[in-house]
Amino acid sequence: MNEERHEYSQLFDEVLDEEKKLYLLNDDVHTFDYVIDALMKICNHTMEQAENCALITHLKGSCAVKNGSFAELKPYYNGLLNCHLNVKIQ
Repeated sequence: MNEERHEYSQLFDEVLDEEKKLYLLNDDVHTFDYVIDALMKICNHTMEQAENCALITHLKGSCAVKNGSFAELKPYYNGLLNCHLNVKIQ
């Protein structure tokens, strides 16, 4: 039983450590300027990166704005959620 629990825990840790992406999802609520400012403030994007991500999100419906493990992306996810933006980690 302990062995099974250890294997499950190890698999869970591996899933959390896998490379993930943080996606910004399009909405019809926020302005480009608001989204750009949020990406610069929360994700430390340059103006150009933030503008490109906002435009891609608008045109395609979503854009990967950060890469990393789940643990690395979680603070950015929470920060963008606190700005009332739609985001997901996949």
